[in-house]
Amino acid sequence: MPRLRATISIPSLGAVDRAAGQVGRQIAQALRAAIAKGELKAGELLPSTRALSASLGVARGTVAEAFEQLQAEGYLESQVGAGTRVAPTLAEQARPVRPAGRSPDKPAPIQLPPRAMRLAEVAAAFTPMPEIPFAIAVPGGAVAPDDNWRRLGNRVRASRAAAPASYGDPRGLMELRQAIADYVRKSRAVHCEPEQVVITAGTQQGLYLAGRVLLSAGDRVWAEDPAYPGMTAVLDDLDLITTRIAVDAQGIDVDAAIAACPNARAAFVTPSHQYPLGMPMSMARRNALVAWAQRSNAWIVEDDYDSELRYAGHPFPSMQGLAPSRVIYLGTLSKVLFPSLRLGYVVAPSPLIDAFAGARALLDRHSPTADQHVLAAYMREGLFEAHIRRIRGVYAARRATLIAALERHMPDDVTLQPSDQGMHLLLWLPPGFDDVQLAKTALAHGIVVRPISPMYKAAARPGLMLGFGGFEPEELEAAAIRLRRMIDQHRSQRRAKPRRADT
Repeated sequence: MPRLRATISIPSLGAVDRAAGQVGRQIAQALRAAIAKGELKAGELLPSTRALSASLGVARGTVAEAFEQLQAEGYLESQVGAGTRVAPTLAEQARPVRPAGRSPDKPAPIQLPPRAMRLAEVAAAFTPMPEIPFAIAVPGGAVAPDDNWRRLGNRVRASRAAAPASYGDPRGLMELRQAIADYVRKSRAVHCEPEQVVITAGTQQGLYLAGRVLLSAGDRVWAEDPAYPGMTAVLDDLDLITTRIAVDAQGIDVDAAIAACPNARAAFVTPSHQYPLGMPMSMARRNALVAWAQRSNAWIVEDDYDSELRYAGHPFPSMQGLAPSRVIYLGTLSKVLFPSLRLGYVVAPSPLIDAFAGARALLDRHSPTADQHVLAAYMREGLFEAHIRRIRGVYAARRATLIAALERHMPDDVTLQPSDQGMHLLLWLPPGFDDVQLAKTALAHGIVVRPISPMYKAAARPGLMLGFGGFEPEELEAAAIRLRRMIDQHRSQRRAKPRRADT
């Protein structure tokens, strides 16, 4: 009688959980684990598929499937007549050296590279806040797109135009680019043709594209102070040397910028509605900035933040109309529709369009085509401009409600920043207030406010941004009363802190 070959023990295999399904994958994973733990050593012979299937109570084909998968991955080797073995080459792989005294269950912590640490901080800063007063850009209720958006979306998505297809143009759908060009020419005095428009995933991506196309690591740029944190994070990530220029009632001070950094290659500005303070850039400053760009062969990156939402008079015209060959114009369609749409655009001088298209392709190829078709039809049929007119009225009423509530409930040393546009108000706090801590306290009590002081590079002033667009009047009134209590509590805690004795 022939002698039976001894079958090796594989403790990691255990029992197969049929209820969980994918039995072949379970077996393959158990064999991987056995090899990793050293229960199966390099060159060791495995049981036959017949024997292993009998011991596990599964079909032989299921075990054969697991063996074939592990052979493809390089864990096993099989030869006709010689059976299946753990791949001998696994013995050549050095095992990681474990530091003395360290438990095998506690691997050494990973030291993050500096860029990874910075990006982790950016992720924390972009964590979405609850949609409660005074959160900004909440598209609920009366400010959400009307039923026309839903009906048009259903119709377009059911058509052949928005059917699943191959890759599209990185610059975006031509029908949407045409609609955007028509809109910004009429409403924002932008000089452009559809060929100059590149569809983006919002202004944030537009800022990144502009920095990538126009600048190289180590180049010097100007940025406003205070400024949008997402913009300054982009400049830092691109390894640019940023000089922050304080803004006053007329916007960025161009003479001060030239004195502080005469060899800047670009200026990043929000001329229609300065973020976060809210004032427009004066015409004198606009002309001075354009003259600097033309004289210095430099660029102006114009973030047209909240330009549609002006409540006294017409929106201010764009800077791009003053110098189309020197200005990169950034706009968004998500902000006034709903932020999760993630569609914006860049208008660039014609010689730069191919470069912007290439940079767009490297990031994520292009925006979802079906959404572009829906938005193009929405704009083409005049529904987008009707939506802007409608929400401008709603926002104006809610803004007036919040201003009246703040005037009733805020103490005299808490003041409002003058502004006649946008989706937020800026509330200045008394000197010495910790707006960051106050924002944390407010969040714990059901209010979302955004602190201003972290947006400054120098001479930080404490203040809070209060969004009003997505909330009913009674919600704004109640939130203003709660915020007053938070301010009074913060003031009491400051007074209660013991002062350090003079030495």
